[in-house]
Parts: sequence; structure tokens; C-alpha cells
Amino acid sequence: MSKQRQLKFGAMVHGVGHGWGEWRHPQAQPDASTSFGFYKQQTQLAEGAKFDFVFIADSLHIHEKSSPHYLNRFEPLTILSALAAVTSNIGLVATVTVSYTEPYQVARQFASLDHISAGRAGWNVVTSWLSGTANNFGKAEHPPHAVRYRIAKEHVAVVQGLWDSWEDDAFVYDKQRGEFFAPGKLHALEHKGEFFSVKGPLNIARSRQGQPVIFQAGTSEDGRNFAAENADAIFVSAESFEEAQAYYRDLKRRASGFGRDPEQLSILPGIRPIVGRDEAQVQERYRQAVALVSIEDAIVALGRPFNDHDFSQYPLDAPFPELGDLGANSQKGGSERIKQLARDEGLTLRQVALRFSQPRRDFVGTPEQVADAIEHWFDNGAADGFIINALLPDGLQTFTEWVVPVLQQRGVFRREYSGHTLRDNLGLAVPANRYTHDVLEPATGSEAVA
Repeated sequence: MSKQRQLKFGAMVHGVGHGWGEWRHPQAQPDASTSFGFYKQQTQLAEGAKFDFVFIADSLHIHEKSSPHYLNRFEPLTILSALAAVTSNIGLVATVTVSYTEPYQVARQFASLDHISAGRAGWNVVTSWLSGTANNFGKAEHPPHAVRYRIAKEHVAVVQGLWDSWEDDAFVYDKQRGEFFAPGKLHALEHKGEFFSVKGPLNIARSRQGQPVIFQAGTSEDGRNFAAENADAIFVSAESFEEAQAYYRDLKRRASGFGRDPEQLSILPGIRPIVGRDEAQVQERYRQAVALVSIEDAIVALGRPFNDHDFSQYPLDAPFPELGDLGANSQKGGSERIKQLARDEGLTLRQVALRFSQPRRDFVGTPEQVADAIEHWFDNGAADGFIINALLPDGLQTFTEWVVPVLQQRGVFRREYSGHTLRDNLGLAVPANRYTHDVLEPATGSEAVA
């Protein structure tokens, strides 16, 4: 019998919250974004529930109106390296930009995290859409959208090439013969491309999962193609089941077009579930979440995919402003989706801002109702799993304690980890080293922790 398809879950650990007002909740920890204790507690909570991974997002530019979490937070690889020491199975995924880093540096950092964690590292590849980032790296200008994706394609190819510098059996440690590694098992990349020139080799071996897992979140045409060709898992923000289903079908089709097995590509929408034991508690918790979103904050948040455009200059209750191609060189896919929605539904600026800031009702309910919604998306071609982004301070705890057991009872989510590495968790094969071409299947059970 074929193995039943299982949900995949990631937890976004986002300090004081994704938005502008979450830190003001009475139970919120206002210094959470720089509290190792908070990150440890959330990550161990997710690992206890058998989540596939935790995810740390990042960006490299702030201003005085940035959200509280963006103003004061950990660098992802640093905090994940610390979390690796207090966890055993959960994957550790970090956002790192290709537009403002060097491939050798990125390859070395992620390979180090992969070894520290015994094969649990994942890289969320981003191109950085905020133009102010250029000012922090001595660049004359922010690269155009299309150029950023050309940079991304070359950058990732170089990083993966460097990860293969050492064949898996290169280090023989033969003390009698004085042979630390086997001759011929070390390979220099010798890359010379449009944006990067990297000789190699990398000064660290492959880990037990071969290479870190690649994550991406592509919504524009360039982004979708890049994700379908390169990513093992894709983050997506969908406004509805129908939108998520269309995205799912499109990305699986594109992956097939690149000669990939679409079943090896996980599509993971981000959701912000609000769970209550009964209807009265559901409504009270939803009311708390809505109260954390002011229209002033919603207007600031709306500007982010438009390169922090100032929407406060427009009348709130007039039709959504005509913006032309604004956003095309920042978060292209996200900004176009907002403009299209406003046109299609004839929304005002106030309505658009609140639509994208207030919690949606799709995953709000009792544990059984939220589980029903998750299963509906999972069973009907809209998701392979989900990124859980807690909105209330105890959001991850209520989800793991109330919803996860329901999904486990229904047989759609694991009760125990199937292996030790992130690739084991996600059901991904260990990629062959390009110099040996031996494909290794994922380790399972006792074999994974031997």
C-alpha cells in the first residue's frame, strides 16, 4: 500500500509579531524579537508538535515607521545556530538575500548551520525588494526586479556548486598513512558568470542531508519560474482557497515543465489561525486580534510591498488610488495582486488596507473547524502544508495543543518524526554530489539517528 500523504507544517517565529500592533497585547512579550528564551520556547513548542521546521524571516532596511519586529531583531543564522543546540529534529530555515551577499559567504554559513544541526538547515532565498537596502551596502542603486532574479539564479547555482566541493567520502582521516582526505575528492568550482566569479572550493564538507533545503516565495512571473525550477518548498500568501488552488496548479505545472517531479515540490501557504475551545472563545479571541490593527498601522503596512510608499497622502474613503507601475521594482507580485483586487472589487483605500492587515476568517474557529479548513485546502489541491504565523501571543501554543491532535487523529499529520534531517521530514532525497552521481534515499527510523 502507498504511504498516505501527510501535511507539512512550518512555524514562523516572528518575535513581537508580523504587524504593527501585536506587541501591545496584554500578554505579549515586548522584547520577544531579541529574546533567546522566547525563540527557544516557540521552537521547542513546534518541535514537540512534530512540525517540519521553524522559519526566521529577515530584511536589511528599516525606517522610523517600520513594524516593531523589524526595528529590533536577531539576524536569522545567528539565532538558528543557537536553536540548533537546544533542538534535535525540527528544521531550521533562514531568510538570506542574494542581492546583498556573496555566494561563498552564504554557502559557508548555511553549510555550518547544517553541520551544527546535524542536517536540519534550510535557505529561504530572497532577492530583497526594499530599495533602501542598497544604501546599507554601499550600492549606487537597487537592482531592477528582472536583474535581481538573474542574480538569484546564478547565486543559488554557485552556492549549490560550492556545497559539492567535497565528495561525501572525501575525508578518510587515515592516521597511519597521514592522509586527511582522499586525493581527487576535492573539487574547485571555477565559476565565472555575469555577476559572480568564484573559484572555490568551499572549506567545509557536505552534511548528512547533502545540501540545505531551498525555500522560496515567488509570486511574479519571474518569481514563479525561479521557485518552480529551484525550490524544494514554496511559501505563498493567498487571499482565498480559489487563489491558493490556482497558484498550486500553476507552480506544479511549471515544475513539471522544468523536468522536475511536482510531488517533490511543497506548496505552503501562510495562515494566521485563531482557535477557541467554543464559539464564544473563538469570537473573543478574534475580537482581540482585530483590536490590534489600527487603520493608521494598516496604511503603513500597505505601503511595504510598494517599497514603503506613503499611502497616508490619499483620502481613506476614496477609491483606491491609481498607482501606475508603482511596486513593479519592489514586491512585484504582491503589489500587483493588491492593485488588481482593488480594481476588481471597487474598494476604497481604507477597505484595501484593512483587508490586508486584519485576520481573515478562513482559519478561525474551534479546533475541529480549523482542522476542517486545513484538510479542505490539503485535500483539494491548494496546499501541501502550511506556515503557521501566530497572531496572538499564545497562537502557536493553542494551534499545537488543540488543532494538531485533531489532525493526528485523522491520520493526516505525523505523531513522530520519520527521520532526523530536514530532508527526512519533508520526504526529500539526498541530492547527489555532482562529482559522484550517487543518489541517496532519505534515511528513516533508527537508520536516521544512528
